[in-house]
Amino acid sequence: MEIKKLTADRTCYRRLSYVLLISPFLISGCADEDDSRPNILIAIGDDISFPHMGAYGCEFVSTPGFDRVAREGILFNNAYTPNSKSSPSRACLLTGRNSWQLEEACNHIPYFPLKFTTFMESLNNHGYVTGFTGKGWAPGVALDSTGEPRQMTGKAYNSKKTVPPATGISNNDYSGNFQEFMNSRDPGKPFCFWYGSTEPHRRYEFGVGMKKGKRQISDISRVFGFWPDNDTIRTDILDYAFEIEYFDSHLVKILEIIEKSGELENTIVVVTADNGMPFPRIKGQAYEYSNHMPLAIMWGKGIKNPGRTVDDFISFIDFAPTFLEAAAISDIEGGMMPAEGKSLMNIFHSGKKGEVDKTRDHVLIGKERHDVGRPDDTGYPIRGIIRDGFLYLRNFKPDRWPAGNPETGYMNVDASPVKSYILNMRRKGGSDEYWELCFGRRTDEELYNIATDPDCMINIAKKPEFNTVKQNLRNQLESELTQQGDPRMTGNGDVFDKYPYANEEVKDFYNRYMKGEISPKSAGWIDSTDFETERLLSPR
Repeated sequence: MEIKKLTADRTCYRRLSYVLLISPFLISGCADEDDSRPNILIAIGDDISFPHMGAYGCEFVSTPGFDRVAREGILFNNAYTPNSKSSPSRACLLTGRNSWQLEEACNHIPYFPLKFTTFMESLNNHGYVTGFTGKGWAPGVALDSTGEPRQMTGKAYNSKKTVPPATGISNNDYSGNFQEFMNSRDPGKPFCFWYGSTEPHRRYEFGVGMKKGKRQISDISRVFGFWPDNDTIRTDILDYAFEIEYFDSHLVKILEIIEKSGELENTIVVVTADNGMPFPRIKGQAYEYSNHMPLAIMWGKGIKNPGRTVDDFISFIDFAPTFLEAAAISDIEGGMMPAEGKSLMNIFHSGKKGEVDKTRDHVLIGKERHDVGRPDDTGYPIRGIIRDGFLYLRNFKPDRWPAGNPETGYMNVDASPVKSYILNMRRKGGSDEYWELCFGRRTDEELYNIATDPDCMINIAKKPEFNTVKQNLRNQLESELTQQGDPRMTGNGDVFDKYPYANEEVKDFYNRYMKGEISPKSAGWIDSTDFETERLLSPR
């Protein structure tokens, strides 16, 4: 009895100390039946690039849900995922660690190491009710010590279905399933819920953006410079926008549900995406639109001076320590491996706009193996740093194909009208320019002035006038990676290629395909027409 009382008293003291320290207007009782810690809602789209939300001024998409969160909270201009693919990006978000610190979980479709506890598992162990709908941490395999599936993002709520407005859109009634979660939870406990839309992941119903979204190709003021500009490309972009709007429509409903429950004021709402849009030279790569994510956060009781815009650099690894601090859970109590990220609480409580924390002046990014499609399931290792308007990239294996081998369909690029158009353009004797940008081999170093060249079209790494910039960025990158224990810095980088791929159907795809043991149809995310039948060379 005394032990239980002492534990409860310590918990109460810890929560009260947290409330008094960082948020005077959150003061309330500490009784177990009235846990006043904030609720948490993570709304994460599947493949959306910055700045494709209405609050950023994007003219071809309407996102009232995201815009409300930005208007009633903070709009972030420089939020980045460390790794631009679903599995590793979500792993970084859930653990607070960069992907090169996550062993197997650095790769796409891995066996997730048991040693890395997620913040949602930690919250669940400390009084939170947790759940998710749609896509949680995925794809991959995550098992507990008994061999049972881990609840990386809580209990699944996916039973309610709806009629989607277009083919390619899930029939998951995301907001309906959130309502089921709210109906089933203990109202005396705070909740953490993960709304993981599978939109705007491929594939799309071609033309739906104009047909049902009532958009016109003229709504797009500019097409990125690494694609041709024509009706096919613009139509594909509008179809992508239609699915962003569908993601946002369920966010609107979820916010309304929380508001009707009277809990929205004390709910941290985070809206973002896992990686860049599913188009060539973006998703699965390491350029500006690959890793730069939309981000808006609201918290009525915890954000001072809402409606501001912040320019500080934010990484996905900052979310886990933020949520644990909000939940008054110490690092030791959380049971998680040490986080590399930093809590955002100082930004929430500063009330400042623009630059808030001068130490947040850069982010690190990188990747290892994403989709298979190279001999022996090897990856395309990259590390990079973004600072002072520049993006510096180190490509460790420039002899490999960054988008996957041509003879196996460039498997790290999802099938799409844009992909097909660029491949066919080269095959029919047209310009190789777009093919080189999207699928060709690359040099060992890349440097871009993203302040003036956000499309990353002009590699200035070999220009003498930028030698000092390049050297400074490379030195800082290597220093921080070394401090973080990155195997690429310690001579053991090839370990990432040796970690097994957790999908037996397409494991060792390249070797099996070249032997005639597997067909192009086995890889459902690319088309058989993506496969090249001639041997291609690419200058670097």
